[in-house]
Parts: sequence; structure tokens; C-alpha cells
Amino acid sequence: MIASPSLLFNAPFAPLSGLLAPLALAAEAIFGYPPRLFAVIGHPVSWIGAFIAFADRTFNRDGDSFALRRLAGFGALIVLLTIVFLVSSALQTFLIRGVLPLSIGIPLLILCASTLVAQRSLHDHVAAIGAALDAEGLEGGRRMVARIVGRDVTGLDEAGVLRAAIESLAENFSDGIVAPAFWLMLGGLPGGSLYKAINTADSMIGHRTKRHAAFGYASAKLDDLVNWPAARLAAGLLCGAALLLEQSDACFSGRRAWTILRRDAHGHPSPNAGWPEAAMAGALGRRLGGPRIYAGRLVEDQWIGGAMGAGAALMTRADLDRALRLYRLACGLNGLVLLACGLIIAQM
Repeated sequence: MIASPSLLFNAPFAPLSGLLAPLALAAEAIFGYPPRLFAVIGHPVSWIGAFIAFADRTFNRDGDSFALRRLAGFGALIVLLTIVFLVSSALQTFLIRGVLPLSIGIPLLILCASTLVAQRSLHDHVAAIGAALDAEGLEGGRRMVARIVGRDVTGLDEAGVLRAAIESLAENFSDGIVAPAFWLMLGGLPGGSLYKAINTADSMIGHRTKRHAAFGYASAKLDDLVNWPAARLAAGLLCGAALLLEQSDACFSGRRAWTILRRDAHGHPSPNAGWPEAAMAGALGRRLGGPRIYAGRLVEDQWIGGAMGAGAALMTRADLDRALRLYRLACGLNGLVLLACGLIIAQM
């Protein structure tokens, strides 16, 4: 039931349950996460990551059977989610029902929620790849894109660097912005925090490698589940943004984004990542995906967008700027959709 988030709040402040997500997005877009604060206390993701790394070192033992390692991964995930839920619930309760004046508690709650989304940092990381290409050439682009992708970048040409950057932008628009905001809207700070814990666990151990195929199984499957609605919403937002941008720039096409989305979204090995990537590829009229190398192993993924077997070198430096422009508008649309949903919830 859509009004259920209000149960997380005192009755006079129940409207905040729906508005927390758009307010958190606005706060993150304005303030980001201060580097000095990160240097002193880290970030919620780094705290979660530290626990996952500890669990991986301690309970993912090479000598154990596949079944036992899978069970250990399931148990570690349950412990992680229990801790995150208890801490985030206690923090939310303290901020809006505790001893602090609400004029302090509510802004602090919004700032805490803003740490769970990454609009500004994602934009800055991807824009830095373009800046490095301009200033340092291909080596600079490879160095910067290696910070946000897991593939081997040493053999990438400029088109490959740009493709990797734009794929990361599309996928992380879903995972890093739309999904945490969606769960913030439905579940308040605990909902957003639980999502972030699941997504972080998947990014660290949810891989089909010899070490993590068993231990990370539960994290990978749960991440697929919680990202299912956001991936489709993110794709729709990118299509909508392309439709608006095509009015002033023929390089974008909302209709093409929708066509490629329907054709290619299911061709990605992930049940979710193909949706925003296909929408992005169609909106720009370029190809994403395709073969890439991970840990020295060639992965023959399908191409997304464009004509199969052609156009690999069409990606240009200008496409990265267009992708960022599309991303900014899609972020704005996401905030407006959440604001409208929050206002509806506030009336219930």
C-alpha cells in the first residue's frame, strides 16, 4: 500500500515520508558529500563495504564446500541488513521523534538521506573522463574511466573509453540515483539504507568468479530483485528526457530510445542493466555494450543500439557531453516524479 511509509513517522510529520526522497535529491545536488567529511569519517557506503570485506575474509573460506560458502554468504547478508536496518531506524527515530528540535532533526534527516544518492558525484566522475581525454589524451581517459568501471581498460581506444563511461553513467543512473530514491520514498531512511547495503554487497561480492559465485549468490539475486522497478523507471526517464531534448537538438530521439529499449534491453546479461543502457544508446543513436575484457577474459556481450556489427567507431567525444546533458535532465525528471508522488502520499 503506497501510504505505508507514513507509519515510519509521527502523524503530524507523516507527509515527510513521501517528500524525503525528492528533498534528499535536492540536497545532494546542491551540497554533494564534502570531501573533508569523507576524509574524517568516511561514507555510509565505505562503512558498509568494510563490514562486507570483513565477512568475505572471515567466512568465505576456500576449503569449504560450495553449499557451505553459499550459506555463509546468505548469513552474512542477513547480519548486514539487520545491522543497517536497526541503525538507520534508530537514527530516523532519534531525528524526528527524539530530543532534537524538529527544525534541526528534519534537515539532518534529509542530509543523512542525501548520502544514499549520488547524482552530483556520478556526474563529476563521468565529466572528469572527458576532461582527462581533452587534457591528457587517451592515457588520461583510460586512467579516469578505470575508476568507475571493472573492465580492463588498457586496450581501449577513445571510442571504447567513451562507451565505457556512458555505459557506467546509464547503469549508475539507475543503481545510484533512481533506485535509492525509490526505496527512500517507500521506506524512509531504513528503506534507502537497506537498498544501499544490498547494492554495495552485490558490487563487492556478487560476481560469478571462483571466489564469489557461492558467497555472493544471495547478494546478487537480492540486488536483481530490488533493482527491478528502478531499472525500468530509469529507462523511462531517459526516454522522456530524450523526447524533450529532441525538440532543440536532433542528435537526441525519444522515439529511437523507446525502440532500442524494447529491442535490446533483454539482450544484456543483467536483468536490469540493459534497460537504462538501451534507453541511453537509443537516445544518443550510438552503440553500447559489446565485447569487453574482465580480468584477462574476453566477455562476448551483445551490442545494444545501432546496427549489429557496424558503427563501433561512431562514438565521439561530443557524445559524452550529450550523455551528461541527457543524464542531467533525467535526474530533474526523476526529482519531479518523486515530488509528485510525495505530494500524493502527503494527502493520504
